[in-house]
Amino acid sequence: MAVSVLIPTPMRKQTNEQDVVEVNAGTIASMVAELTAQFPGIERRLTDDQGVLRRFVNFYVNEEDIRFLEGKETPIKDGDTVSIVPAIAGGC
Repeated sequence: MAVSVLIPTPMRKQTNEQDVVEVNAGTIASMVAELTAQFPGIERRLTDDQGVLRRFVNFYVNEEDIRFLEGKETPIKDGDTVSIVPAIAGGC
């Protein structure tokens, strides 16, 4: 079994229009690395030039925000679901 990564609509171009991608990873950092290996170029949407997760992209493991867990080193295990949610700004 693997980890399911839910890909938001604006990033699906990088994943060949897949809305869910399966990865075998132990942390958010290794998940990003595996996504990058499978889909070159997606890392630009997820991390900055130093490899730091972008502020405006939120990651949730089983609906828990990783900013309140261990950040990029948050552990993930078989059967977990990771949601990638880009922040949306706007309004009046």
